[in-house]
Amino acid sequence: MPITDLDAFWMPFTANRQFKANAQLVTAAQGVYYTLDNGHQLLDGTAGLWCVNAGHAQPKITAAIQKQAAQLDYVSNFQMGHTGAFQLAHNLTKILPSPLGHIFFTNSGSESVDTALKIAIAYHALRGEGTRTRLIGRERAYHGTGFGGISVGGIVKNRIPFGPLLPGIDHLPHTHNLEKAAFSRGQPTWGAALADNLERLVELHDASTIAAVIVEPMAGATGVLIPPQGYLERLRSICDKYSILLIFDEVITGFGRLGAPFAATLLGVTPDIMALAKGLTNGAVPAGAVAVHNEIYDTFMNKAPRNGIEFFHGYTYSGHPLAMAAGLATLEVYQEQDIFGHAKVISAYWEDAAHSLRGLPGIVDIRNLGLVAGIEFDNKIKGVYAHTAKIADACFEKGILVRALGANLVLSPPLIIEKKHVDQLFGTIADAIRVC
Repeated sequence: MPITDLDAFWMPFTANRQFKANAQLVTAAQGVYYTLDNGHQLLDGTAGLWCVNAGHAQPKITAAIQKQAAQLDYVSNFQMGHTGAFQLAHNLTKILPSPLGHIFFTNSGSESVDTALKIAIAYHALRGEGTRTRLIGRERAYHGTGFGGISVGGIVKNRIPFGPLLPGIDHLPHTHNLEKAAFSRGQPTWGAALADNLERLVELHDASTIAAVIVEPMAGATGVLIPPQGYLERLRSICDKYSILLIFDEVITGFGRLGAPFAATLLGVTPDIMALAKGLTNGAVPAGAVAVHNEIYDTFMNKAPRNGIEFFHGYTYSGHPLAMAAGLATLEVYQEQDIFGHAKVISAYWEDAAHSLRGLPGIVDIRNLGLVAGIEFDNKIKGVYAHTAKIADACFEKGILVRALGANLVLSPPLIIEKKHVDQLFGTIADAIRVC
């Protein structure tokens, strides 16, 4: 039945009036393509929203969800439980870097971030360091839309409408520098010293007040900012020096996006806590997770009052049966089809294709890591945000879905993408840039 009234749905992160004036709705998805209600085929250059890593409509994932819905549609994990949650947690720990050996399930990346922040503060309190409540984020960071996430986040438009936010927050500088690192392939060689700003914040606030530092190993929603060589290693070292927990927000980078199971795996830096979502279920059912260091979990189990709840936190849908079934099937698909391995192999071709755009009008930087690319346009262009949006619209009309984020075009395709799709993506983008 055709939709005649679009007004009731208040769309998220959308210019509602503009979209509803000329709505084009998605009716189906398969592999790396969407189908619109007018029959238009659209190559998905965004993996949905960084999440459909194994491609759309994977049969094994679909079948697992259907089977689970018929067998056990819902049970609370408050004082009860079901086998799917325990099994998925176990399977996750097998691919996570050691010693991240325990999993707390959520329903989204935003919930995973807020959960991770609460775990960090509660952990220090259990250890007798209740003064450690301060949280350190980073400029230009995106950590979801909960009050915790936007407080430690650093994207201004996500913060300014909502008041003073959480107290006791500070921020590291971002790592983006056009003068020093433009057009780097993979990790820039310049920028490791930016991590030393954490030492400055320790001097300002004192380590005894700082619970955790949270960063995205690779910042995504701000326009793709790649960590400089040595930067994350330096953050890890400083956190260890002052007994500050290091949290990685791997909501985007997890599950093969960078050609490895996690950014921590690829870059050789293991956090104390890791926030996950998106690729966990291939986007098929909302789900998130928080992975924690064994020592953190053991502290809760050993120091919280006996015979009581160790961590007063959770969600109605934590470990939802359908989400767990989707997660289990998704991990199997990743392994059986060697999707992470494919992403690693094709990332070199992807890198060359992305950097082939260098020299086109207005481009001042191209950044890439794994199967992610950010194309930045000169802020001196009058109405540069409208300019990138116009390019994205032109791509859409030619059958390509890319995201315009401020002065950037951002690409993050399904990891099953093939060379012909890479050629189509960047060829269409090049044509759109030339005509816009």
